[in-house]
Amino acid sequence: MSISTLSPVLAVSAAGSESAYQHFANTLQFETDCWDVNHAFEQGEPGFILIDVRSPEQYQRGHIPGAINMLRGKMIASRLAEYPDSTLFVTYCAGPHCNGATRAAMVLAKLGRPVKIMLGGITGWIDEGFNLTQG
Repeated sequence: MSISTLSPVLAVSAAGSESAYQHFANTLQFETDCWDVNHAFEQGEPGFILIDVRSPEQYQRGHIPGAINMLRGKMIASRLAEYPDSTLFVTYCAGPHCNGATRAAMVLAKLGRPVKIMLGGITGWIDEGFNLTQG
């Protein structure tokens, strides 16, 4: 089979095991998922602040239990001062079609705060069958 007939999957060789492991381990420094967030909240004190970066109206219609609502423009040092500098923030938005969580994570990182995004956002949360809180 010539290179021109290889599928796009096979056209580039997979990384070696150590490189692949390091790459995937590195991604977990930047992101988490709905299952892990849900599990952390089920255990009691999750150890992070979950931030819904959608509009206040969307937040009121339904949000992840335990999440606070904070728009990117409100993410300023004085607003975050109530949290110790070591506090991990986890951001989420509407879902895979939205980059609000990533943009908010960038703001928090510029402020020197530890941050991850929750993959899937509210869409992923609902797809996993987890409940939302209104109000």
